[in-house]
Amino acid sequence: MSGPITLADFADMSVDVLAGIGPKRSAGFAALDITNLYDLITTYPRRYIDRTNEARIADLHPGDEGMVMVEVVSVTSRRTRNRRTMVLVDVTDGTGSLRVTFFNQGWRTRQLSAGTHVVLFGRCEDYRGARQMTNPIVDLVPGTNTGRIVPIYPNSEKAGIGTSELTAAIGEILRRSAKRGFAEPVPTHLLKRHGLVTRDEAIKLIHMPESMAQVEIARRRLIYDELFRIQVALVRRKRELELTTVGVSHSPDGPLVDAFVSALPFRLTSAQQRTIDEMFADLTAVAPMHRLLQGDVGAGKTIVAVAGLLAAVQNGHQGALMAPTEVLAEQHHLSIRELVGRLEVPDPTTLAGTRPLRVELLTNRTTAAERRKLAAALDRQQVDIMIGTHALIEDGVQFRSLGLVVIDEQHRFGVEQRAALRDKGADGAVPDVLVMTATPIPRTAAMTVYGDLDVSVLDELPPGRTPIVTRWIRLASEDESGELDLTGVDQGAEERMWNHVRDQVSAGRQVYVVTPLVEESAKLEVSSAEATHARLANEELIGLSVGLLHGRVPSAEKESTMAAFRAGDIDVLVATTVIEVGVDVANATVMVILDADRFGIAQLHQLRGRVGRGSQASSCFLVASATNEVAIRRLEAMVSTTDGFELAEIDLELRGEGTIMGERQKGRSDLKLASLRRDRYWVEKARADAIELIGVDPTLDGHQPLADEVLRLLADDETEFLLKS
Repeated sequence: MSGPITLADFADMSVDVLAGIGPKRSAGFAALDITNLYDLITTYPRRYIDRTNEARIADLHPGDEGMVMVEVVSVTSRRTRNRRTMVLVDVTDGTGSLRVTFFNQGWRTRQLSAGTHVVLFGRCEDYRGARQMTNPIVDLVPGTNTGRIVPIYPNSEKAGIGTSELTAAIGEILRRSAKRGFAEPVPTHLLKRHGLVTRDEAIKLIHMPESMAQVEIARRRLIYDELFRIQVALVRRKRELELTTVGVSHSPDGPLVDAFVSALPFRLTSAQQRTIDEMFADLTAVAPMHRLLQGDVGAGKTIVAVAGLLAAVQNGHQGALMAPTEVLAEQHHLSIRELVGRLEVPDPTTLAGTRPLRVELLTNRTTAAERRKLAAALDRQQVDIMIGTHALIEDGVQFRSLGLVVIDEQHRFGVEQRAALRDKGADGAVPDVLVMTATPIPRTAAMTVYGDLDVSVLDELPPGRTPIVTRWIRLASEDESGELDLTGVDQGAEERMWNHVRDQVSAGRQVYVVTPLVEESAKLEVSSAEATHARLANEELIGLSVGLLHGRVPSAEKESTMAAFRAGDIDVLVATTVIEVGVDVANATVMVILDADRFGIAQLHQLRGRVGRGSQASSCFLVASATNEVAIRRLEAMVSTTDGFELAEIDLELRGEGTIMGERQKGRSDLKLASLRRDRYWVEKARADAIELIGVDPTLDGHQPLADEVLRLLADDETEFLLKS
């Protein structure tokens, strides 16, 4: 080959083309998802040691968090009283000595032999007058490295790959490609617009910098590359769909929508009215609508969805709403029937020329005989709005003229399930699609995950909603040595919580208690729904009516339990996350979440949203010990705010972006450097640049290197996967 090297070229070269990489080393790299030279060259340092400004052991004081480069002097191992392994490592850097203690990491004796050079990152402690670190982060580095800036790469003890191996392999790539250099796929005017260096310079500087300033210069360029490549793929594909797909055009002006809005016992919020207007503008277009509606718990998304469904019906079409659980589908069926109960639609087969608008429910509980009746009514267009679970996408369910599809809690469905419902349009026409989520998505994440998908946000709550007070009931936990840790524990708080529950029931209110498991698990020391139900009914809440609901409860029993809870016949409902979304009981004022550290922020926020739905003051109790920093930050965030969008930003920060294209298929679509939270500026710039570029060159014929890279590194089935989402 001649000319500059492209990243697509590297994707075709196996790592074993490099010297010293045989089958065993190749297997080690493969364990880190590194199978070719593209994977290798885009495995970036996770941090750097600036040896011109390097911390020394002599400068560390108790309480300081620091990073030091040291040499191992000795390693010993012993058992603690509670049978845990404790490894003791003595290290030095020439300015002082440090004792490093590892609990339950016996393999450190094999990793850290005398003479090994390592970088330690952790908190300095004082132990009997000597400096110590406990369970610090460890990176092995070549002892001969004399550079001013030392890159530290991801490592895997199990795979036998660390900084030393990656430094050697990446160094060989850079040496062998030095003459040809790296090809430049981004138009020159965009690089100049943003003051970015060439890709060739960026790749060299990210791996072999001479200063931390050079690292930042390289990062900016490579962050832009990742985001720009994704945006070009998505904007290009969406533009193709808009030009080639036949949709269903609706007129939003009509009697059904007007009658529905007029009959509401409250005024629409300004956010609801704005969102309905945005949706109606889409419905009038020939191209099918693909709109994401996100709103916090209780923001009134259902009202917006019903307005859209009625617009489809008044234009002679049908609507469908798909929910992920039977509980949520049943809740939607009840609430929507109540909202549209008095509306009528034209029907020339009746004497009056009209009939009541018909809303039906289809789930796995629907009998075969009922399914046949519903199928016939759907085909005759006598069912106007069909609500259901994934049962809606079965082969036997055929709509006469499906105009609008609403998918609630869309992240709970697989991509193919969502696409299957959209594909039920008649005569090849693609119905308009509205996907809803009560799990707020940060703006930059929505722009990246959904490309150029239109996004509507309900950012205000209906009047009359009461704020929810959230408390963390912190339980005792064991520390590394097996001793009981009572830090931050109020030993009477749990008892006061259950007393508050009893007081609320005495006042005529109802309570949820949520656990993460159905049955006890020896592996996870968490409460189960069944064990918790038995304990509460016989101890803390004896004398109260305590119900049980989880995924293994038979459908008929589940329905009767929910009906009893809605009717107020059950005081306390013990449940798993089956009640996470859609359950709307205004009389419930207390949510108790046991083992709350086992849940993510999104789930905790959804569960909390089951209370505070009436005019009464409501409370949420998070019961957990929380021994790791991430769990502690999650719980503290929940206590500090009820704003779902603020929590979404915190969640993004804690969890990271992951693989934004969903399940990997042919290409590598990870954001390896870019952060949707930290790099908001570049997300917006990359999106705007992609829209501009595709606007003048929709097929990328004039930008072939970029087209090749997008095709090879973000395989077409991945963009299709994302657009189906």
